[in-house]
Amino acid sequence: GQELPPILLLHGFDSSAMEFRRLFPHLAKQAQTWAVDLLGFGFTERPDGLEISTGAIQQHLYAFWKMAIQRPVVLVGASMGGAAAIDLALAFPEAVEKLVLLDSAGYSSGPAVGPLLIPPLGYLVTEKFLRTPKVRQQISEKAYHDSRFASLDAQRCAALHLDCPNWSKALISFTRSGGYRSFKDKLAQLQCPTLIVWGESDQILGTKDARRLQSAIPGSQLLWVAECGHVPHLEKPEFTAE
Repeated sequence: GQELPPILLLHGFDSSAMEFRRLFPHLAKQAQTWAVDLLGFGFTERPDGLEISTGAIQQHLYAFWKMAIQRPVVLVGASMGGAAAIDLALAFPEAVEKLVLLDSAGYSSGPAVGPLLIPPLGYLVTEKFLRTPKVRQQISEKAYHDSRFASLDAQRCAALHLDCPNWSKALISFTRSGGYRSFKDKLAQLQCPTLIVWGESDQILGTKDARRLQSAIPGSQLLWVAECGHVPHLEKPEFTAE
């Protein structure tokens, strides 16, 4: 058969490529598959003074694609990674053959916590709030339809990158930059075939943006995932891989 295009996976906010630990093996059997940490997130280096913004993330992703892949990809973005995927597809259409958005940000604007993340308040928000296992566990439970997925193992996988140097500084820098704004006025410019995959019981982003994205992106398809929350790639990996 015809060789499938390479697949590139982009994770969500304050997450890492570990988010694709269940989906990756299914995809890698079919095609060359990459999962990359977004600049300032996951296990990327965070040198002092590096400004983390959507523009920096876009340039970092494009440089990675140019260096490692050099062929049009099936670009898969989950949650905030969906906004990063839309951004890359609009800026560098030659890099993206098809787009898959998993419970994706990008239609509505990002979280409005920017003003809170001014030092030393930003330090407190990240270190005393986002770093605490209890808070992360609550977010994890909200992310799944079936709360049994919010296990100790899941929490460990989601927190591994917190020990990277400058984790909170990078998060503060990104959020103060404004994060991803709404792409709704630009979505009509997307040229590539787009599939929107959405958990029917997403409690993180809700479900309204699924239909809004479908209406705004020309020729896109929307696929609902039953009995699934915000992370179909973790909760229903076989179905999502299909």
